Amino acid sequence: MHNRLALIFILLTVTIDTIGIGIIFPVLPDLIEEVTGRPIGQSALWGGALATSFALMQFLFGPVIGNLSDCYGRRPVMLTALAVMALDYLVMAVAQTIWLLILGRIVAGITAATYATASAYMADISTPSERAKNFGLIHAGFGIGFVLGPLLGGLLATIDLRAPFWAAAAIAGANFIFGCIVLPESLAPAKRRGFTWRRANPLAAFRAIGTLPGLRPYLWVIFVYSVAFQSYPSIWAFFGKARFGWDPEWIGISLAIYGVSSTLVMIFAVAPAIRWWGERNTAIYGMGFEVGTFVFFGLVRSAPWALACLPMAAVGGVAGPAIQGVMSNATPDDQQGELQGVLSSIAAVAMSVSPIVMTAVFFFFTRDGAPVHAPGAPFLLSALLMVVCVLILVVRPRARAMA
Repeated sequence: MHNRLALIFILLTVTIDTIGIGIIFPVLPDLIEEVTGRPIGQSALWGGALATSFALMQFLFGPVIGNLSDCYGRRPVMLTALAVMALDYLVMAVAQTIWLLILGRIVAGITAATYATASAYMADISTPSERAKNFGLIHAGFGIGFVLGPLLGGLLATIDLRAPFWAAAAIAGANFIFGCIVLPESLAPAKRRGFTWRRANPLAAFRAIGTLPGLRPYLWVIFVYSVAFQSYPSIWAFFGKARFGWDPEWIGISLAIYGVSSTLVMIFAVAPAIRWWGERNTAIYGMGFEVGTFVFFGLVRSAPWALACLPMAAVGGVAGPAIQGVMSNATPDDQQGELQGVLSSIAAVAMSVSPIVMTAVFFFFTRDGAPVHAPGAPFLLSALLMVVCVLILVVRPRARAMA
């Protein structure tokens, strides 16, 4: 019963957290244009700078947060992250300059621990055979939030451009209060280990996880996979506006379609896929499917076809929880937080690299005088990166599960 209640809370936390994040996606292009006075191509570059400032702080502090949760427990770390997130949305709600927006993202990036700590919490309360499936449920919670957030953001944007940020702050604040009331601690004192700054820096944490049997190749796979996958949040709103002329409402609808599809895949497809093929092969097949969907979005010119094929794009998402399950099962209990902190840092590096690269590619192929007008060019680059992931998994050895 304890584990079931904890599982429900974690899923609610991830869902509500993602609603708060997704609620601002549809308005970012218009907001950046408003505070900078720049056209869509240059606004996309500022969008990349916002994402990169957040990701850089997450990279630097992800292992710190992970090691703190291994030392002091998951509960205090998660609640602190939720409180700072609420304050961050308040800052963005009143910001009138791009620099204040960037400052808000820097502060939020330092304590962006909710998702990584939730994953460590899930590892604490799951048996090794359940971890990949339960990581899939976390991804499903993310998908539900990804549905509701953009839809709500698109609707609120019709009232006022700043309304989604006020709503996000209220949602994050309410979630913080809820967590203070019901969240139990998952990491027993006997399984905790001391905190040292030497081990908490990103390079030391990478070394600690990279020395576990067979995990080093998976660290590279996670990085390249994340760079490729980040093309969706980095460029989708700008892509939809430039390619199809979508307004915030239609951007929100398109993201909601993907979110619904992703949620269904995580709930109903991850466990059967892993049962049939195993975690490693599920990752390979999922990434292979992603190659096809990225090529499709790189070339599509029809808005109805793009919307119709969004559900198929979600199928490849089975790769994420499969790889996460492989790595978690190869990691000792007292390093689960450290592992999730390292994965958070890898994702942060990808979030730093991908927005800059993808928005630069988008700008190059949508600017005046571009050799060819191709708003979908970033997705073609992502397809090539996903091929690299598949090749690494095919030629490298398997990770060894910890007893």
